[in-house]
Amino acid sequence: MARIAGIDLPKNKRGVIGLTYVYGIGRSTARKVLATAGVDESIKVQDWNDDQLGAIRDVMNEIKVEGALRSEVQTNIKRLMDIGCQRGIRHRSGLPLRGQRTKNNSRTRKGRRKTVANKKK
Repeated sequence: MARIAGIDLPKNKRGVIGLTYVYGIGRSTARKVLATAGVDESIKVQDWNDDQLGAIRDVMNEIKVEGALRSEVQTNIKRLMDIGCQRGIRHRSGLPLRGQRTKNNSRTRKGRRKTVANKKK
């Protein structure tokens, strides 16, 4: 089983798809990693040999992924909230940040609907 950056990669997936299971690695970054390591994209994860796995690990050590990336994102959000900018205020109140309307939608950020008691008369 291939283990990279503390994540067990799925064995039956192609290399490009398997690498996306690591936080901070998308399709394009996975392609770059495999190209730099000299591994074919179409080879499945279970078919990687030790040399290929070592080359992929070496390339991945240069990229900020998993815990380090998560902590950096959290630090950035905390900084925005501390300085009190618009995005920080929206983070603090749990509303969407990027200009979306909130009258009807944005249930993902706002949560379940809260009804106001005795509104109808």
